[in-house]
Amino acid sequence: MFKKSIAVFLGVILGVFLVSAIFVPSAQAYDEALAKKLNTVLIKGLSEGNWQVNADTVNSWIKEKKNDFLVVDVRPSIKMYKSGHVPGSIFIPYNQILQPENLKKLPKDKKIVLYCVTGQTQNLPVVALRALGYDARVMSFGYTAWGKGYWGGGIMKKAMGNAAQKNFPVEK
Repeated sequence: MFKKSIAVFLGVILGVFLVSAIFVPSAQAYDEALAKKLNTVLIKGLSEGNWQVNADTVNSWIKEKKNDFLVVDVRPSIKMYKSGHVPGSIFIPYNQILQPENLKKLPKDKKIVLYCVTGQTQNLPVVALRALGYDARVMSFGYTAWGKGYWGGGIMKKAMGNAAQKNFPVEK
């Protein structure tokens, strides 16, 4: 009886191994497929203007009451959103945008315009969203391009001043 139990157990283990080897792609194959899909999206970036729209364009869409777009504030804190945001925008932090409950908030039949503080972190989810079939774009320079006197502009000025003062080396 004991030998029969061991044989059944080993048979089950072997069966699980064979099924997983046949039906579950290897980690490397999965990574290659994902990289290929993301690369296909990235290749289109240059010819598609890197999916950027400027604040003037977003403002004109709002004024014209267009309904073919959704603006998403992806700054990391709800406090930032509550202190001022693009009219009609929704808040989903960039690091939570790919969660299933948040993806459900994003219509695939509309342009999705992401913005953050200065235009940096909004770029993190845009390629993933495009790979998932969304018409995702970013607002150039983020909320700094929108909100008059927004503190993000100070961050950008400081970075430019730092570069001017330090005179970092440049290769040609």
